[in-house]
Amino acid sequence: MFDIFTSSSDSTNNESNFVVGFNPEFPPFTYKDDNGSYTGFDLELAQEVAKRNNWTFVPQPIIDWNSKQVEINSGEFDCLWSEFTIDGRESDYAWSDAYFNNSQVIVVKNSSGINSPDDLKGKNVEIQEGSSALQSLDEQNKSFKDTFAKLTEIKDYNTGFMDLESGACDALIIDVGMANYHVSGKYSDKGFKIIDEPVSHEKYGVGFKKDNTELRDKVQKTLDDMFKDGTVDKIAQKYDEYNISDGLIRK
Repeated sequence: MFDIFTSSSDSTNNESNFVVGFNPEFPPFTYKDDNGSYTGFDLELAQEVAKRNNWTFVPQPIIDWNSKQVEINSGEFDCLWSEFTIDGRESDYAWSDAYFNNSQVIVVKNSSGINSPDDLKGKNVEIQEGSSALQSLDEQNKSFKDTFAKLTEIKDYNTGFMDLESGACDALIIDVGMANYHVSGKYSDKGFKIIDEPVSHEKYGVGFKKDNTELRDKVQKTLDDMFKDGTVDKIAQKYDEYNISDGLIRK
């Protein structure tokens, strides 16, 4: 677990620091735990990469996720490592190899009568603004989106789950890891379920500024070593209740 206020006395982006931009609302990959420290599968991977390269690990939350590309291009971060989808953004960043298979799923109330994506016709659906799920609906699944009565963009999924509980919306479209985290953990007593049929599939990677291929290659080599020696699997096992191990892309 990591506290951004104590991880480094100097949080500036320089050769000795490994500054990782992340969304603090993406559990179980990047989030704040009950003790107020940032943690998650992606942050643990990034910390181990920093350790093996003798870099000081500096995790920096991005409060406005829509600003991520502007901030990395301005040099605020070395990389974006936060449940970050490659699909549809291939030319926007210098990418690591994909390391995780993700799917976008639907979360509803058990009593909703919604059992498949087709059942969202005429329903009020919520989705996080700036997310890959929204991009997929806009670019690849527009005909599906057009069947909804309404699609509302929300700042974070805590808001979405509260809206789902209150009836302000009928369904959420969300990454499967985050869905598992909330449905089986934080909101396990609220009577929510995940629809078996995914809306879409995608892959996660680590995103770097487009011309920063040298750092990308160093991080990739370290990640490859971590896969080979079992470190990635060991970290993933800490999150087994959210099925992280099942999504890993092993070479």
